[in-house]
Formats: sequence, C-alpha cells, structure tokens
Amino acid sequence: MKGYGGMGQMGQMMKQAQMMQMNIQRVQKELENIDVTGESGSGAVKVVMTCKNVCKRVEIDESLIGQDADKDMLEDLVLTAINDASKKVEEETNRRITKATGGLKLPF
Repeated sequence: MKGYGGMGQMGQMMKQAQMMQMNIQRVQKELENIDVTGESGSGAVKVVMTCKNVCKRVEIDESLIGQDADKDMLEDLVLTAINDASKKVEEETNRRITKATGGLKLPF
C-alpha cells in the first residue's frame, strides 16, 4: 500500500505539471494579441508592440517633423520609445507567466 500512496502523489504532481504547461502555452498564445505602448518625449513618440516583440506601429507627433527637425533627436526619441515598449513587454510577459505558474519561477 505504501508504494501506491507514493504513486498517487507522483500522479498528482504529473497532473499539476501538465496543467501548468497548458496554462503557459495558453498565456504564450495570448501574448501574441496583447499590445503595449512605449513612449518618449512626453508622448511625442509612441511605439506599439505586441508581447511577442512585433512592432506594429510607430507614431511621431507632427511637431517633431519639418525642415527644422533634429534628426539625431528624433532617432533618440524613437530608440527610447522602442526600449520603453520592450521593457513593458518583458514586465507584462513575466506578470502573466508568473500568474500561469502559480508564482513558480521558470526560465523562458
């Protein structure tokens, strides 16, 4: 009987692992459809990116475009907005994966 009890616990652990794996797969699929927006220049430049790191849109305020536009400044603002979006993607991904694993930290 003792051996059976151990198998019962092992079976329960396997079920929990399978459930966690299903939750992670579901979240990874959901992340494809979740957008985050990175900003810079007080919102003058915005980058919309999915949580799978696909850039969907870049928005640049009209006030930054024109004959007097500072190319270097505009490039820096776009870069900063992309990095802000990437940071938000990582935060959202970690938040959702942590929830799906019940707080168990797993490498991804």
